[in-house]
Amino acid sequence: MSDQTVRKSSIGRTVKAYVTLTKPRVLELLLVSTVPVMFLAQGGLPDLWLVLATVIGGSLSAGSAAAFNMYLDRDIDAHMHRTENRPLVTGEVSARGALVFSWTLAITSSVWLLVTTNWLTATLSATAIFFYVVIYTMILKRRTEQNIVWGGIAGCFPVLIGWSAVTGSLDWPAFILFLLVFLWTPPHYWPLSMKYKDDYEDVDVPMLGVTRNASQVGLQVILYAWATVACSLLLVPIADMGLVYTVSAAVFGGWFIYESHRLYNRAVRGTEPRPMRVFHASITYLTLIFVAVAVDPLLPF
Repeated sequence: MSDQTVRKSSIGRTVKAYVTLTKPRVLELLLVSTVPVMFLAQGGLPDLWLVLATVIGGSLSAGSAAAFNMYLDRDIDAHMHRTENRPLVTGEVSARGALVFSWTLAITSSVWLLVTTNWLTATLSATAIFFYVVIYTMILKRRTEQNIVWGGIAGCFPVLIGWSAVTGSLDWPAFILFLLVFLWTPPHYWPLSMKYKDDYEDVDVPMLGVTRNASQVGLQVILYAWATVACSLLLVPIADMGLVYTVSAAVFGGWFIYESHRLYNRAVRGTEPRPMRVFHASITYLTLIFVAVAVDPLLPF
């Protein structure tokens, strides 16, 4: 193998490691809740350049928050099976390199959104980074079982960012969707905390899956799932949603609730609750709901 080939391979691994710092899979989910809201705010097809600019800025912002999170959590990531292969743990990226990368993405995203959208969108983006890094990662995560409830607010900001990018302001439909994501986050993440209960317990992170038994977690998942679906239906009268969104919210919401009850019932009976089934179902549910949010304004019914 030539020196040039080795260098290219090394550069490729380094680039891949830095991309991993941005948690691409989480990033995809955040964008799912940004773009459809722009359709709703516009009442149809938004300006495609504005969509692209917002996606770029939002991606940089979310990537920054994720990279900061990995930098701050590198001590516990080294002791958890789920995170033991992250770049800061394996040494593919240095702590200093990750910190510089995080700040670079944060500053770039704020400046980019300020130039291409408006001051409100840029401010919301910077606030989301602050909330995820400081409120969730630094303050709540290692101190309270309610960490993901209040820390999850950071994941709600893409909804407001999408709306404000189009309108330059905020309105009730945006706040309803913000609340929907807020209520959805616990029943999305708590099943994951059940799956990796031993990991979180080993590093003294009080996720609900550690502090409560499976049936108690299952009950909380049910309550939040019902609240999420009820909130999704509030959008119908408030944003004057049509048939596509109304049917989608009812049908997909019913499925999400069913999966939540299934988790609880299995936990109560003492059988394997299969929490990852609810985890994956929650992702599919949110994706379908926001697809409906985007499609509904494009149709006359």
